[in-house]
Parts: sequence; C-alpha cells; structure tokens
Amino acid sequence: MQFSFTDLGVPADLAAVLSRRGIDAAFPIQAATLPDALAGRDVAGKAPTGSGKTIAFGLAVAARVAAGKPGRPTALILAPTRELADQISREVEPLAAARGRRVAVAYGGVGYGAQTSALRRGVDVLVACPGRLEDLIQRRDVDLSDVGIVVLDEADRMADMGFLPVVRRLLDQVRPDRQTLLFSATLDGEVEKVARDYQHDPVRHEAAAEARSVGEVVTHVWRVKQEDRIDLLVDVVLRTGSVIAFCRTRHGVDRLAKKLNAAGVGAANLHGGRAQNQRDRALHAFTTGRLPVLVATDVAARGIHVDQVACVVHFDPPADPADWVHRSGRTGRAGEPGIVVGFVPKQDEHAVRKLLGKVGVDAQITAPDLDLLGAVRPVRVDAGRPPAEPAAEPVPAEASKPRRDQRPDGQPKRPKRPSQHRPGTPRHKRRRRSRAGV
Repeated sequence: MQFSFTDLGVPADLAAVLSRRGIDAAFPIQAATLPDALAGRDVAGKAPTGSGKTIAFGLAVAARVAAGKPGRPTALILAPTRELADQISREVEPLAAARGRRVAVAYGGVGYGAQTSALRRGVDVLVACPGRLEDLIQRRDVDLSDVGIVVLDEADRMADMGFLPVVRRLLDQVRPDRQTLLFSATLDGEVEKVARDYQHDPVRHEAAAEARSVGEVVTHVWRVKQEDRIDLLVDVVLRTGSVIAFCRTRHGVDRLAKKLNAAGVGAANLHGGRAQNQRDRALHAFTTGRLPVLVATDVAARGIHVDQVACVVHFDPPADPADWVHRSGRTGRAGEPGIVVGFVPKQDEHAVRKLLGKVGVDAQITAPDLDLLGAVRPVRVDAGRPPAEPAAEPVPAEASKPRRDQRPDGQPKRPKRPSQHRPGTPRHKRRRRSRAGV
C-alpha cells in the first residue's frame, strides 16, 4: 500500500517541495519512520542505500528544526564521507529553505574558510563528517550545545571506518533531551551499542532490501582473463551507457581510468588519494552525463547516490561480501532497473562463489555473453572524454640529451655562485666565524 506524504503527517509546504520534483508517494522506509520522527521520537531505521532514507530524515529535520544562532546549529546530520555529506546537504536544503532554515556542510579535504564563514553567518542545519566537525569545535568555530535533533546516517559505514569514537564525543556535546534518528544497513555490533547508549526508547523500523520487482536488477558473473577485462568493459559501456566500475586499490582505479580514456571511453577516477576539488569534478562529470564511466574504490564510493546508473561492474571482485552489496546498490536505485556484472579471474572463482552464497545472489559464473546486455547503443562513448593534457613537443633524437650548460628541460642552467671558501681557511672554522657575525 502506498501513502502520500501528507497521509504520513508531513506538512503541506514540505510535501509540495517533493511534489515539484515528481515525488508524491512514500517509499517503505519513509512510510515506516516518518510518523514517529515527526512526533519527536527517537528512531533506529535499518535500511540500505537507495531506499529513500535521506528524504525520510530530511523531512523530519526540516519540520522540527528551530532557528539557530551564529556558530550554534540546532540540527546536526553526521555522515561518513564527504560525498555523502555533500549530497545530503543538497537534498535537505530545499526542504529547509521552505521553512526559512539554512543548511551548511562541513567536511575535510578542503580549506576551513568557506565553512567557518557559513557558520558565522548562522546555520540551522549542519551536515558534517565527524573528523572535520571535531576540528571545527576545537577551533571554536561551532558549538553543539543548542542541537536538538541529531541524525546518524550510514552508521554501519562510520563503524567500519573507525569514526564511532569521534561520533560518541560529538554526541556528548549536544543537548541531553535531543531527538536522535539513526539509519544503518545493520543494527548490530557497535551500531547497536551506540543506539543503546545515545537513544531514548527508540522505535525500530526495517525496510526490506531495496523494494524492487523481480528482474529489475539482473546480475551476471563472468569468467574473464585479466588481459581481456579492459576490452570487455568497453563493450559493457557501449551496451549500457552509464557504468560505475570498482577496483580494489587507488592505483588500480587510476590505471583503469587511464586505459579507458586511451580507448576512447571517457572515464573519471574517484578515490581517497585525490584532492576534494578533483573528486567533486569527477563526480560532477559522471552525474551530469558528460563522462559515461566512473571508476572508484569501495571507500570513495560510500554514500554516492546517483540515480539512473545503468550498470555496476565489479572489475576487481571484492573480498568482503558487504562490499559486493554496497557496490551493487549503486544501480537499480529507488525501483529503477539496473545491471550488475562481475569480472572473475579463474583463480578467484572459488572465493567469489562463496561470496555470492553469503550475499544471496543466485548467479552462475559463466563465459561473457554481451547479448544479455542488449544492443550497442548509437552513442559516441568518447563524446565526453576529458581534454587531454597538452602533449610535450617531440624532442629530436640528437637533442634528447641536454648539454652541460642546460637543464633537462633545455633551459640554460643558472650560473653557480662563487665559493665563499677562502684558501687556507678550514671550512669548519669559516662556518664558525660566519655564525659569530664575522
């Protein structure tokens, strides 16, 4: 049974914001959690990514948040990654604006200037990563003592990334009578301890793993030789049009993106070793459709919520079953169809079979069959290829070795400074005289 947002108690002005975006019916996690969240109760929601939980807690925050003072927000949303924090802020901002409330985001990897300026101007809802928020508190740029609503999003990811000790320190600084909304793919282990220690009589809700009709997300697991993976990935892109490809390491991500671009397929690379502005540009190029492929590591892709990703490719099969689930959850989001393709080298077949059994994926490892992905699309996959770096001018063979009076780039060397050593004076004595001012 589907519910409208007004049926669930969402104020009409906030429901209208969603309606203008074509969102009229609530997803299961929204229908389950919104009545309690809007009533001010603590909620522990078990829901995977792509289930619509951001709108669920965003509506509750926008409906209940009070006006804040400069540097003293009244609502706090904690997220494990920069990308997720940025996407949450964009999702919540129009809802908060409908109530005249301001939203700011704070995460590491960038300078403090813009973030501290926003805090000084006054922020009602602060979306932040735990580490950067603790830094801002130590710098006295923000005070959490007025926070009356706290959201912990993807708490299981924060546990995996070692952030829960920081989260606990932050929760110790907010109002003791706050409302706490916790969302996680799992509600056990360290996440359960946080819920027990920091929530007051929470109502637990669980959404089924991504409500989809049968066959909306199809999984293919293919036996592939290492040397054939690039060509096969290009063929997958030609047939699906929009692909996130996962590699285990940063070096693997960079190498794959470089090879795809060399093959005429525009690809952006995303991993924790890149500067924040580089990550932002890579994600923007993919989400806007300028580049058809995003190559990413597991950690960097946490919290990336991009609708209409046609296909996820496990270019390197993950070792952790949870990573298979999180990777695959990038496609088929919110009821949209999707395709998952796993590339499996022969030596990894046994491990991948065990992994598939643990995550409940009923797929056999077979030879690649591109016909299962449909026909080649009539698009130029190199249309969005990023501009190449200016190529260096060819160097004639006879000039490849610089002369003695040239640097390796061909420019003249600077003349050496004349030695200050005076004949007959030991160097160690000259240095002592120099320090004495002689």
